[in-house]
Amino acid sequence: MRVEELLFAHAKRQPEQVAVVCGAQRITYRELVSSLEITKRPGERIPLHLPNGIEFVRQAYSVFASRGVLVPINTRLAPPEAERLRRDCLQPSADTDENDALILYTSGTTGRPKGAVNTHANVIVQNVEQHAAAMQLDAADRFLATTPLAHRAGVARMFNALGLGGTLVVMERFDAGEALALIARERITVAGLPPTVLRLMLPGLRREPSGCASLRRIIVSAEAFPHALLEEISALLPRVRFFAVYGMSEAAISIASHEELFSHPGTAGRPWPGVEIRLEADELLVRGKDAVMKGYFNDPQANAEAFRGGWFHTGDLARRDAAGNLYIVDRKKDMIVSGGYNVYSKELEQVLLEHPAVEDAAVIGVPDDTYGEAVVAVIQTSAKLSSDAVVAHCRTQLADYKKPRHVFFVDALPRNPQGKVLKPELRIRIRALLGKPP
Repeated sequence: MRVEELLFAHAKRQPEQVAVVCGAQRITYRELVSSLEITKRPGERIPLHLPNGIEFVRQAYSVFASRGVLVPINTRLAPPEAERLRRDCLQPSADTDENDALILYTSGTTGRPKGAVNTHANVIVQNVEQHAAAMQLDAADRFLATTPLAHRAGVARMFNALGLGGTLVVMERFDAGEALALIARERITVAGLPPTVLRLMLPGLRREPSGCASLRRIIVSAEAFPHALLEEISALLPRVRFFAVYGMSEAAISIASHEELFSHPGTAGRPWPGVEIRLEADELLVRGKDAVMKGYFNDPQANAEAFRGGWFHTGDLARRDAAGNLYIVDRKKDMIVSGGYNVYSKELEQVLLEHPAVEDAAVIGVPDDTYGEAVVAVIQTSAKLSSDAVVAHCRTQLADYKKPRHVFFVDALPRNPQGKVLKPELRIRIRALLGKPP
């Protein structure tokens, strides 16, 4: 089965069903299929550099129907960054064929972006079959995409909707107030909302939660779901069931159900059916049919490092409790060693986000003459908050050696176009403020 074959089947069964909505524009399944530009291009990599909208969807499915390989390029990238991706995906290679659906480039925060080659089987299993079964999604659902369709979370909503025969509602650009208005106006039933987006929507939800009466599922991804945020939004939207999915451009790994999110705060849930995981020196390894990408495009060294012994090495540090629940502790490279103790930045970040005055937070390590590395918390907040209050908050929930030695406050954390915090840039800034060498 191929991605476009699902679209064609839905167009035959329900031709007048609205397939995609963006602003004032709407297109039915019949209109979408009839508008596709189909030319035989088996295995050819085709970059798509377009903003969110119906045209993005139309061109994406034209690539699939032409048996090409879609390479979505985020329009939020700076022109030189976008050009690097375009050149990379078009370089001569025998790495792709007509069984491949798309190449998703990693964010590249630690080096050159790598293109994760995903097959049609990867796309359908991960975004249609797994999601439909676990979350009870179907053709009656109306899916809201708040993030770029060129990003993994956004393209997942596209495959959710058009793979199941539902309706995809796309935001051209995110605005918290407009997102809430859109949910009410378009009677959205399923929304993909990362915690950062939920935090931005929270003031509006507090004012008028009834506007989200149509919502029945919220899919949370991209970052850990702070428990205090979950509890407040669940109280405001009691009919909604939350699901947290953990994965990356390279693999779909686990899901936490609504009940698991409440009974095991901070969990990434359990592996999807057919997915195996194991821990090796705390690093999470994964394997499973159609759960892991085909490989990195034109990058044998990256593939040799990532695929060893039949397992994909995620680079994430994790733990499992006695009941088998998975917890993502940190990225392997983000671990801070302070005074001989390992401090995992994600764990501290989650605690910081529980403070009501903290809008967002990033934790990094900087050189320290005494401890080797010192823990630094960088807090995004618009409220009056002191360093002492931040440290006291951490001390109540974490071992003393995990509390930050330095606290800085910023109006906004630096982020890449995918929304990830640019920790290398942050380290340079903080080291300069502390008088440390870059």
